[in-house]
Amino acid sequence: MLSEVEAKELLSFLTLDTRPDVKGQATEYILGLSGNRDGCRYLQTKPDFLKALVTLTTDPSIAIVKDCYHSLINLSADETMHQPLIKDSDFLPILFKNLLDPEFMFADRICTILTNLSRHVKTCKEVFKAMQEQEIGLPQIVDIFCTEGYNKQASLHYLGPLLSNLTQLPETRHFNLDKERCVVQRLLPYTQYQASTIRRGGVIGTLRNCCFDHGRGGRLTHILIAHHEGLLSDAVDILPFLLLPLAGPEELSDEENEGLPVDLQYLPEDKEREEDPDIRKMLIETMILLTATKVGRQILKAKNVYAIMREFHNWEKEPHVAAACEKLIQVLIGDEPEPDMENLLEVEIPEDVEVKLKDMDAKEQEQLEKEQEDLLNPDKSQQCAGIVRMM
Repeated sequence: MLSEVEAKELLSFLTLDTRPDVKGQATEYILGLSGNRDGCRYLQTKPDFLKALVTLTTDPSIAIVKDCYHSLINLSADETMHQPLIKDSDFLPILFKNLLDPEFMFADRICTILTNLSRHVKTCKEVFKAMQEQEIGLPQIVDIFCTEGYNKQASLHYLGPLLSNLTQLPETRHFNLDKERCVVQRLLPYTQYQASTIRRGGVIGTLRNCCFDHGRGGRLTHILIAHHEGLLSDAVDILPFLLLPLAGPEELSDEENEGLPVDLQYLPEDKEREEDPDIRKMLIETMILLTATKVGRQILKAKNVYAIMREFHNWEKEPHVAAACEKLIQVLIGDEPEPDMENLLEVEIPEDVEVKLKDMDAKEQEQLEKEQEDLLNPDKSQQCAGIVRMM
């Protein structure tokens, strides 16, 4: 890495007043550092470099601004860099200000940075706090996300994962589930948005998190039941949007078809399933969460979800997705639990049983990983889910 003298000299080039060609070489060097772990660790100890990158996002040179945003994307992909980045009091306000600008050409890169920073609850809270301090409400973010062509120079697909990350927080889940706002209804069509896996997955992640809004006993249990009942009601009708991407062209009996939601009945021979295995798994997990309450189980059973999942299980080749499907099927064909155990999310498990279950889960996961590894090419590549880097 750089000596102190070299670092001081490089920093002197990272200013708005520096000659463009020299400044361009300096930002390219920082971009190279940000692309590997050692470089990120080095920059973590140099807060002045981070401040300089943020300042240079206002540079008149598009090439320099692009390098700076790419560097910030790489740095935000490293969890250890989250606190150093958000400690800069100007960083998040600048990002949100530019995100709201419908003519800002680097808005997609801002969405990516915010998505990276909000992956973990601690910094997610900081991102949400910055939104509130800038008087940027969730309604604005949802409006931008749902407005096609809001920014002619940016797709804003990564607002989907950002919304998903924000729903780690109870206050954002409550906002999305507010019946008066109809947020869920606005997001549902994007579960089948073929133009972007990122946008599609972000919305489904948001829906899954909202179904997880639960507490132990009393009023919170009633809130959970009300939320699930509301999501499955005719007013929202979430179930067809979760099931349709998992349904295939298999021919069902007339009796089975008539028990399904209307949108799932008599599907054409060329019907295709969701192509992304992670999204398929999230769709199933969302339905598993809905079956945590008695009202959810009753509705999913009455809507003949089992018929779709049976055919899906026969088709699914990914072990981890098939395992999730099996868990849902077990609930759908199983007997109802005892009256005091109707909310499956808050059933207390004896400590010794919990240890055994964790051991079984670990062995199951190990087996799934082995099966998955056997399916992959010998030439393996590592990818970090939910993290975006740019080189």
